[in-house]
Amino acid sequence: MCFFIIIFCFQFRISSFHFLLYRYCTMDFLNELNDRQKDAAEVMQGPLLIVAGAGSGKTRALTYRVANVIAKGLAQPWQILAVTFTNKAAGEMSHRIQSLLQQHFDFSEKNRPMIGTFHSICVRILRRHFERLGREGTFVIYDTDDTKQLMRRIMKEKQIDDDRLKPQIVLGMISKAKNALKSADDFKTCAGNYFERQVADLFMAYQERLRKNNAVDFDDLLFYTVQLFREHSDVLDEYQERWRFMNVDEYQDTNHAQYVLIKLLASKYRNICVIGDSDQSIYSFRGANIQNILNFEKDYPDAKLIKLEQNYRSTQIILDVADAIIAKNKSRKPKVMWTNEPGGKLIDVWHCQSEQDETKRVAEEIRRLHSEESVPLNHIVVLYRTNVQSRLMEEMLLRYVLPYKVIGGVKFYARREVKDLLAYLRAIHNNNDTESLLRIINIPSRRIGATAIQKLQAFALARSLTLSEVLGHVEMISELSARQQESLKSFWKQMEHWRSLSRTVPVSELAIKVIHDIQYKAYLIDGTEEGEMRHENVMEFVSVATKYDALEADLSLASFLEEVALVAETDQIKEEEDVVTLMTLHAVKGLEYAYVFIVGCEENIFPHMRSMFDEQQMEEERRLMYVGVTRARKKLYLLAAKERRLFGDYQKNPVSRFIHDIPKKLINAVDFDPLSASDDIDFEIDQNADTDSFRLSAEERFKDGEKIRHTVFG
Repeated sequence: MCFFIIIFCFQFRISSFHFLLYRYCTMDFLNELNDRQKDAAEVMQGPLLIVAGAGSGKTRALTYRVANVIAKGLAQPWQILAVTFTNKAAGEMSHRIQSLLQQHFDFSEKNRPMIGTFHSICVRILRRHFERLGREGTFVIYDTDDTKQLMRRIMKEKQIDDDRLKPQIVLGMISKAKNALKSADDFKTCAGNYFERQVADLFMAYQERLRKNNAVDFDDLLFYTVQLFREHSDVLDEYQERWRFMNVDEYQDTNHAQYVLIKLLASKYRNICVIGDSDQSIYSFRGANIQNILNFEKDYPDAKLIKLEQNYRSTQIILDVADAIIAKNKSRKPKVMWTNEPGGKLIDVWHCQSEQDETKRVAEEIRRLHSEESVPLNHIVVLYRTNVQSRLMEEMLLRYVLPYKVIGGVKFYARREVKDLLAYLRAIHNNNDTESLLRIINIPSRRIGATAIQKLQAFALARSLTLSEVLGHVEMISELSARQQESLKSFWKQMEHWRSLSRTVPVSELAIKVIHDIQYKAYLIDGTEEGEMRHENVMEFVSVATKYDALEADLSLASFLEEVALVAETDQIKEEEDVVTLMTLHAVKGLEYAYVFIVGCEENIFPHMRSMFDEQQMEEERRLMYVGVTRARKKLYLLAAKERRLFGDYQKNPVSRFIHDIPKKLINAVDFDPLSASDDIDFEIDQNADTDSFRLSAEERFKDGEKIRHTVFG
């Protein structure tokens, strides 16, 4: 025993006194967990699957498990990898682990666990090793807007009408291919019809343009990291040795590329813990594969299974509602949620006359909660299936003078003025970033018009040069006037000055210098309130940049650009704002509110009409409702409209099948009889029919001559 203590203390640089202290500390912090959470924290070696229901403290269990591995001496902090799906979750986990153990362990920069998102982890790996794939480690990351702009430019060059073939559809197919680890060549080989061959051609051009721009998109980060590990076993071995203990949060949301990445890293030591909930897998449209969590025990036959079923968020009535809805799904890891707080308020189900009536009732109830029960507005959320449903809700809240925010509106980093400054900084950091150069070349105006820019691009394209190479020698382009050449020379000289400056000053100082030199304030402030707001956004941008001033100059700019590219919208939600929150059901994942309103609970809206003939999609819709219901802490409201105007037509849809799944004893119904309504409708998908069909058996639902809208035929 004494020998073990000496070895342990030497390995972690702590005194024997601190070792004894750590033993009591370990016992203390594990006592903060419930029995099942403690079981999860104490299974530290081998594969482990933690099935964690909504509000069950899964992040807490994962955090304490990581801390316990360190405290028990099974690994040094830097030998642990924890993957989360948001930067916010990563930051909170890192802070919590350090607060548990910082008295006993050195958590210097080089001795911390690696905690981050898939994308941030892959960025670190590619920064060090991308040259092994023939690429530079100084790449920039293109966000959704950047990739859309690039695809539009490529389609224009190829004379493809972007009204006929939407860039976002092409990019969606490219993303799906990359998530499945299919390259542009793979896609081209499998392309069958004319449409697929056209997409394959655009895919090839898109990847080539990214390479020339020394840029990658988000899907590339995972794709190239997997490629790196598969083609260079020594690099894989380095990270297998480094991260001997692996933990993955939200495993139900992983796609194929993420699944393969984790499997490669875990294949050597097999100390892998995944935590998630098959009932909350709602991102198949992003490539998430629910089979990853359902098949974990097949991938690792010796895996242990622990279920976290105690809920710390919702009342028992809300949990019973959620369980009743999700019980109809077949593809799931069964569990039954419970809480120490029995009972609670019945859920309200309101069957409104129209969507106007629906939004009015919501606004009136919010006003009542706020004025009569003193409920803060930021404790209230209104959820809907699609963004188009938010407009009427916004109008009604304005009418009732209730402040609100819409999650899913224009993101801070997507605002025009912020994108301009980011483009300047990215072009300074990477002079091959053609998309950024094209954005800023005439902002503010340098009298370099569209014609001159087209001549530049044509000259570069004809000679297989990058835009930066051409800008350095504009005198070679005889088609440009002397004035245009001088403007471009002046612009490029300024760019080279800023590039030189970026090696010696922090990023905030560089940003201020650029703003001053291009007279951006004068450009933005045009005497309008919008102009003032744009300038305020620029100042906020500089404020954010100051966080990176402590780093060395060259790292300051690179780290800032990397953070901006990886930041997620839900990470930016400011909980202290006392306003009502409006958002889609997909966006609310991971959040919680005391009072939750879910509007549009009607067939063809929620569940969405696209799911009516597909059992797997219908199960995902059911999981989406489960996620929405389990966001509520105190009170849940479900609303449906008898008639709704959508896409220019009036629709009369039955009340959602999900409401019919809820036992009557849990419902406080308003203008709605759960039993009589459900008697008329058969919601099953006919698996034996030639085409799956959604069958309605009610004979009296529609009257002769009544105008209706069919989900397929219009």
